[in-house]
Amino acid sequence: MATDLLDATFAALADPTRRAILTRLAAGEATVTELAAPFHMSQPAISKHLKVLERAGLVSRGRDAQRRPCRLEARPLKDAVDWLEGYREYWEESYQRLDALLTRLRESEGGEG
Repeated sequence: MATDLLDATFAALADPTRRAILTRLAAGEATVTELAAPFHMSQPAISKHLKVLERAGLVSRGRDAQRRPCRLEARPLKDAVDWLEGYREYWEESYQRLDALLTRLRESEGGEG
């Protein structure tokens, strides 16, 4: 994955409003008006959030007669998860080493008592 797209994905996900928009779009496409409804902000403010999400490739807008529904594009999320996976493996190995060390320490304490 290109670094700039990964950066854009994480920057987009850093905002709770944008995460809430993605959660809503995971249930199906919606218009800007529908996306703005649960928030106490204007449609232009929601549109700014959508532009950030679009630049990250997380949202696309279609055309349906008069409507311009927004839809979730999940591929960048998968790419971000794939990138994070290496760190999950690192921490899992670290915890396994810590568990092994704690087991050895408990065994050595049990043998001295």
